[in-house]
Amino acid sequence: MSEALWDHDTFINKLREIGVRSYHDKHPFHLLMNTGQLAPEAIRGWVINRFYYQKNIPVKDAAILSNCPSHEIRRLWTYRIVEHDGAQGEEGGIEAWLRLGAACGIPREEMLLGDHVAPSVRFAVDAYVHFCREKPWIISMSSSLTELFAPDLMAKRLEAFQVNYKWVKPWGFDYFQRRLTQARKDSDGALALTLKYCDTAELQREAVRALIFKCDLLWAILDGIHLKYGPGAVTTPSVP
Repeated sequence: MSEALWDHDTFINKLREIGVRSYHDKHPFHLLMNTGQLAPEAIRGWVINRFYYQKNIPVKDAAILSNCPSHEIRRLWTYRIVEHDGAQGEEGGIEAWLRLGAACGIPREEMLLGDHVAPSVRFAVDAYVHFCREKPWIISMSSSLTELFAPDLMAKRLEAFQVNYKWVKPWGFDYFQRRLTQARKDSDGALALTLKYCDTAELQREAVRALIFKCDLLWAILDGIHLKYGPGAVTTPSVP
């Protein structure tokens, strides 16, 4: 017996339930961060490792567009690449994250080299780019719906840094502040496309699975960071 097509309200509820259950705002590392319990070394480790994810966001968006045959839809999605890469005379999210690193006392060159990125973080981020290259464009777009849950986490993160990590220079918080509004705009656009183009029961279920995959991936990134920088951190052996 074939599965039924969900109406839009049911489809949206299925997607939102994933965030309630699995979004990484509930990860122990985020809970420690948002309650001011992380040492400066752990905050710096998070900033460095998270940068590997940040700088690959436009790469995965370009991969999505390379699979999309509709110029109207590509036009709707292209701004996301500029949002992170920036444009002539306009700073993007990658540069804003580098400034966060500088505000934490991390040299720009160290951020760009990525020598301190945990192997599991690199593996998870690369898996996301691969996912977006291989999956149908609308399914890859659906995976970005974690942005539905991002504004609340971003607001908590901004407050946590302002209150608990006063050693971080406040001019580095621009990335957090801009994502409060950008994430809402991004998720509204992605949700509208998902509702319109996931027009079969099979595509709806695949979109749900894509969002679960993305939540698992974000969780895995924090697992790697927590293992390296959190309480009871494990040191990765260096290559002789």
